[in-house]
Amino acid sequence: MLDLFGNCIRRYACLSICRPAMEAVYDILRISFEQGGKLLICGNGGSASDSGHMAAELLKSFLLPRPIPTRECARLGEDLSSKLQGALPAISLPDFVAINTAYANDCDPHYHFAQLTWAFGNPQDILFGISTSGNAKNVCLAAQVARAKGMKVVGLSGKTGGTLKPLCDACICVPEEETYKIQELHLPIYHTLCAMLEQYFFSQKESPHP
Repeated sequence: MLDLFGNCIRRYACLSICRPAMEAVYDILRISFEQGGKLLICGNGGSASDSGHMAAELLKSFLLPRPIPTRECARLGEDLSSKLQGALPAISLPDFVAINTAYANDCDPHYHFAQLTWAFGNPQDILFGISTSGNAKNVCLAAQVARAKGMKVVGLSGKTGGTLKPLCDACICVPEEETYKIQELHLPIYHTLCAMLEQYFFSQKESPHP
């Protein structure tokens, strides 16, 4: 397999200290997808955009072609099987505008990601919390719910990891403290994670993913 982590660090040398955490997060994600799990991603503001961006890279082709496995083509037919692509199940929680705004209005705005995690999460799934400070209350509450459901929790944060870090099974803390600088380093990290997962699951004609 290509050393995509190494490629990332060659382009962003400051991320060399993050490599062990990046590898740990990758392993957690890979194992979950192999077991039929799904990924729930959440964050606020720019991190909400990153949630949707990361989910999109997993839900369709990113760098490699993802042909539908031969065993599925007969059921789909030629047209569908030629237009669809292999996917890894990822859900961006900030994109649920109706439930998020309803929960904020009717209940408590800090608990909307927690509610969605409770609704969607199963033990084989993973919550991926993105918070530049590590202190986003709604992300941390979702992490608490995920742990209560037996899910793994991974994080992407800034230098200290804040209150999110101790709630995570693995947390990638980039070596910056200003929000925009943290966000600039988050993108190459989740792009690399998505590329690694795509390489593992789709580099062969017949994917190991069901």
